[in-house]
Amino acid sequence: MLVSQDKLKEFLVDSDLVSRNDIERVAKEAEEKGVSLAETLVFDGVLSEDEVRRAQAYVIGIPYISLKGEKIPFETLSLIPEPIARSHNVVALKKTESALEVAMLDTDDLAAIDFVKKKVGLKILPRLTDKESIKFALLQYQKSLKAEFGDIIRKEADTLGGLEITPDATNAGELKKLAEDIPIVRIVDTLIHHAILQDASDVHIEPQEKQVLIRYRIDGILRDAMELPRNAASGIIARIKVLADLKLDEKRLPQDGRFRIDKEDQKVSFRVSILPTYYGEKAVMRLLKEDIKGFTLEELGFHGEGLERIHKALHKTTGMILATGPTGSGKTTTLYTALEILNTPEVNISTIEDPIEYQLPRINQTQVKPEIGFAFANGLRSLVRQDPDIIMVGEIRDRETAGLAINAALTGHLVLSTLHTNSAAGAIPRLLDMQVESFLLTSTLDVIIAQRLVRQLCPDKEKYFLTKEEIKNLAEKADLDKVLAVLKEEHVVPGEAVWESIPFYRPKETAECKDGYHGRKGIHEVLKVTPSIKDLVMRGATTDEIESQARKEGMLTMIEDGLFKAAGGITTIEEVLRVISE
Repeated sequence: MLVSQDKLKEFLVDSDLVSRNDIERVAKEAEEKGVSLAETLVFDGVLSEDEVRRAQAYVIGIPYISLKGEKIPFETLSLIPEPIARSHNVVALKKTESALEVAMLDTDDLAAIDFVKKKVGLKILPRLTDKESIKFALLQYQKSLKAEFGDIIRKEADTLGGLEITPDATNAGELKKLAEDIPIVRIVDTLIHHAILQDASDVHIEPQEKQVLIRYRIDGILRDAMELPRNAASGIIARIKVLADLKLDEKRLPQDGRFRIDKEDQKVSFRVSILPTYYGEKAVMRLLKEDIKGFTLEELGFHGEGLERIHKALHKTTGMILATGPTGSGKTTTLYTALEILNTPEVNISTIEDPIEYQLPRINQTQVKPEIGFAFANGLRSLVRQDPDIIMVGEIRDRETAGLAINAALTGHLVLSTLHTNSAAGAIPRLLDMQVESFLLTSTLDVIIAQRLVRQLCPDKEKYFLTKEEIKNLAEKADLDKVLAVLKEEHVVPGEAVWESIPFYRPKETAECKDGYHGRKGIHEVLKVTPSIKDLVMRGATTDEIESQARKEGMLTMIEDGLFKAAGGITTIEEVLRVISE
């Protein structure tokens, strides 16, 4: 915010908020540090941030308002979409026929003002406020949305009581009519709308004996969202089947489909899975944001030597890179990020996937279809005849696919794939169990990545320091000397730091973060198949022996990488231990 430093000084002295000696001292300190007078006043504890902002508002002639305790009507608040409100710290306050008052942290943010003006078609009247006021207002989005969510669902669910619904209807015509009933359409639309707003990755619709349970998976954790009357189940499932173009009258077999919607300036694909259960059909919808920006390996959580190992492997023209971990650990995202790095006009990239989660430009993506006999193995056979330079195999599930992928890596292709193992070292015995010859593995395998996803802490968090007992317990699970050395090498902590002096953090519930977490980050181990590892493979070494050698050669295990990120304030030790134990 552009405020004249001289005018601010004059106002503070004239209003007796700060003595002239203090203001001159602080102004000199601000000049030496190259920061603003306002920042230095707050940093030195001379004035509170609230007092400084009030003074700035007076100097620039813009009204200052506090929103603490102020209830903003949802119809006014929702004029500015929540993502815009959060990213630009701007909140709608009061609407008249010709103007809209908005509270802002930075009244010089012309881009935000212009966006709101175009959206509402009114004159914008900026008002200066403080961070706590913005947080209080943002919290009202969640409360209002939750109330709106519940009101709509309950209202429409009550309407269902007056409809003639046969819970076990099997006639396609009846089900299609049911799927088009206004209450059912509104319920499903509301479930989808709020899943997007809450940044859910999955929506579960689960029929129970007496009700239908709706759950959202947010940041990897399933949370109950709503319970609906039992008689809503048939209509909701039928509506989802219509959206995903599935067979309405097929209730005995699982079905998979997909649909796409545009919501809140986002294109979101929903991958639908329908499964018969004891109390009826269960639906799970996976949300895939199509217009999400591409990641970098650094943004995914890779760093240091592990990051260098991956980049070196990606610069090779042959060999195999594997990503391992359980379902939902981010393996596909890692491989897609690697493909974006490799995706240049000079190479032909082809994939065989099940399913295709995101469509990548200039990459030839193929979906397997087991129901017609088009599986990974025969799809890969056809794919290698398409003159590819780089191949991604969605998953190595069987001996035949493993053999074909290894053969492709041997014959001049760079192959990327995934495997379900708990650790990087465990991938080698798993492939040997698939009867892949050890000499073929040592000739092709280059890098193996194992990973999990941990929840990230929100900016507001509670600091603490480890006790000697806690450090001792962690030392039984990880090489703390190695982790500390990496922390110092990558300048996360000072060179003289010891574990007792490193701050760690716990989640803190705030207006913006209900449980203190938002978003997820990967923790990884990156195993380079070195000559010594190859010797162990040829001698039939166990997973533990391979992992021990990899650690001697500098590999951070997942728990060690997790401690690295916890020491950096990204996540908590408890979260790392939780995902490692799963």
